[in-house]
Amino acid sequence: MTDDPLIRNQSGIARERPVDQSVEELELETAIAHNVRRLRRQQGLSVGDMATRVGISKAMLSKIENAQTSCSLSTLARLANGFDVSVTSLFRGAEMERSAVFVKAGEGNEIVREGSREGHEYELLGSLRGEHKRLECLLVTLTEKSVTQPLFQHAGTEFLYVLEGVMDYAHSRSVYRMHPGDALQLDGEGAHGPVELVELPVRFLSVIAFPDSAV
Repeated sequence: MTDDPLIRNQSGIARERPVDQSVEELELETAIAHNVRRLRRQQGLSVGDMATRVGISKAMLSKIENAQTSCSLSTLARLANGFDVSVTSLFRGAEMERSAVFVKAGEGNEIVREGSREGHEYELLGSLRGEHKRLECLLVTLTEKSVTQPLFQHAGTEFLYVLEGVMDYAHSRSVYRMHPGDALQLDGEGAHGPVELVELPVRFLSVIAFPDSAV
């Protein structure tokens, strides 16, 4: 197993996968890491205290909790005994199917939104619903048939990325001239929408992350 340092952010952990390691093995290591860390914290123990109880080094326990090493059967048995749980409970979560949405080019569903009657075209590229979140991804196309009257407001955060064309996009009291490659992230509670179509057609991605209360 690689000892390369993890790439960290506030969302979790990531690391490179050796070419000979399966995704299933990585998922198993991640599940063990999550469960070991959760159980240790539930018992109010530091990494050093838990390592002493289990009979492994502090460095080894740290690697296990960060999914940096594969556990041997003997180490798993020690961990289970130390936590007073079954060995299988350390694998909890590894068998869960994680959601994903794949849409081939041009095969997104055409949907109706508030701007549809003004000539705005919306292609749904994917929507994920979870216990505490919802993410909606749209490809928006504006043509000579489009007018720019609608302004939108909704809960959550929206991210826009322009693929083609030029438009002036308003949010709250500001207006942004957006070209291909430009991005805008905004608070959806502020009134927003295209106010002038400078070069047609305009195509942009809209990704909306709705808060818990809107799920």
